[in-house]
Amino acid sequence: MGRLFVNKPVEGGQKMKNVKSKVCAILLILLIVLPLTAFAQAKKKDKIVVGMSRPLSGWMAQIGDSAFRPIYETWVPEVNAQGGIFVKEYNKKLPIELKIYDDKSDTGTMTRLTEKLILEDKVDFLWPACGTAFLFAQAPIANKYNYILVTAEGGATTIRDMLPSLPYLFITLSFSDWYEVPVLAELLAEKGAKTAYVIYIADLHGIEYSGVAGIELPKKGVNIIGVKSVPPDIKDVSPILKEAKASKADAFLAFCYPDTVILATKQSMELGYNPKAWLGGPGVNFGFYHEIFGPAVEGVLGWGTWNRKTSPAANELANKIYKGKPEAANDWWGHILYWAGLEFWKQAIEKAGTLNQKKIRDIIATEKFNTILGPTWFTTFGGGGGLMAKESHTGEVVQWQKGVCEVVGGGKWPNTKITSPFIYPKPPWPAPAPAKK
Repeated sequence: MGRLFVNKPVEGGQKMKNVKSKVCAILLILLIVLPLTAFAQAKKKDKIVVGMSRPLSGWMAQIGDSAFRPIYETWVPEVNAQGGIFVKEYNKKLPIELKIYDDKSDTGTMTRLTEKLILEDKVDFLWPACGTAFLFAQAPIANKYNYILVTAEGGATTIRDMLPSLPYLFITLSFSDWYEVPVLAELLAEKGAKTAYVIYIADLHGIEYSGVAGIELPKKGVNIIGVKSVPPDIKDVSPILKEAKASKADAFLAFCYPDTVILATKQSMELGYNPKAWLGGPGVNFGFYHEIFGPAVEGVLGWGTWNRKTSPAANELANKIYKGKPEAANDWWGHILYWAGLEFWKQAIEKAGTLNQKKIRDIIATEKFNTILGPTWFTTFGGGGGLMAKESHTGEVVQWQKGVCEVVGGGKWPNTKITSPFIYPKPPWPAPAPAKK
C-alpha cells in the first residue's frame, strides 16, 4: 500500500507534465495559426461594399437623380481610380463597390430593402435613402443594427430631437431651422417685408418647414397671413395662388417638392401673381428649374448653399460634376454638402484604420476634418448623432440673378460666402406670350 501511495503522485505528476506539454503545444499552434488566419482573411478583403435603397423610379426619382446620384456617381470612380480607401487593418486600399436597389419612391419598400442590405447582403456600410420622410424611417433601422448613416437629401427638424437616441445618424443637408428659415426671415425683414403666404406639401418636409416658418418669421416681424397644405400629386394650384394674390402678402413661400414648385411657378406667371418675394423649394435650386423657365425666373428664391464663386474648390467641383452635362444636372443646394459628407466619411475610416462601425462613428462624432467646405464637423446632441455644423455651411438662401443661382443669405458663419446682394422686390414675370391665332 505504501509503495502504491508513493508511486501514484509520481505517476500523476508525469501526467500533469504531459498535459502541460500538450497545452503549450496547442497554444503555440494557435499563436501561429490565428495570426495567419487573420492575415489570410485580411488578404481576402478586397473591397468596401456600400448599400443603398434609392428612388430610381417613382415620384421621388427626379430629386434622387438630380441630388445625391450625380455625387456618388462621380465621387466613387474618383476614389477608386486612386486605389480606394486605405484601411490600416488590412494594410491596403480597398475600392468601393455600390449595391443599389430601387425603392420605387415607396417608404415601406425602402425600409425592407435597407434591412435586406444589412441582414442578407451584409454590406459594409449604408448610404442614405432620399427625402426627409424616408430618412426618418431609415434612421432607426440603421441604428438598430449599429450602421453609420451619413445622409444626403432630407432635413431633420423632427429627427433632431431624436438624435440622442440615434448615435449612428449624421445629417449633412442644411434644413428649415438649421439654418435656412431664420436666414430667410432676416433677409425679408431687412427689406421691409411684413407679411407672407405659405403653401406646403402634406408630408414631413412640408410640415416641418411650415411649422418653423410659423415660429421664425414672426420673430422678425413677418406675419403669416395665409397657410395651405397641398397633396404631393396636386395638378392645379391656381385657386390657392388667387387667394395668395388677393391677400397682398409681401412674400409667397412654397415649401414643396419640385413638381409642385414648377406648377406653382407656371401658374403664377399665367395669373400675373408677382409678390415682392417668391420662394420655392426644393426645386428652385436645381438647374432644371432654370432650364424650364429661363430668364423668367429672375429674382426667384430657393434654398441653396453654393455656386462657382463660393471658392476655387467649389468651382472645381462644378467643373467635375457638371462639365459636358445639361444644366438640369446642377444642384446649388446639396451637392457641395453631399460631397463634403463623403470626404468626411472617407477620412474617418482612414483615421480609424478599420471598418468597425463603432470606431468610425466615434470619430465622425468628435473629429474635425478639412473638406471642400473648409473646416467641417458635426454638432452632436446628447452624446448621440449629429448635424453638419452651421459654421460649416457656405450659404442658406439662393436667388436666380441673370442666369446664375446666387447665394444671397447665409448666416454669420465663417464658411459663408455671399456671392451677390439680395434683390427685393423681385422683377415682374415676363408678359405672357400672345395667343396663337
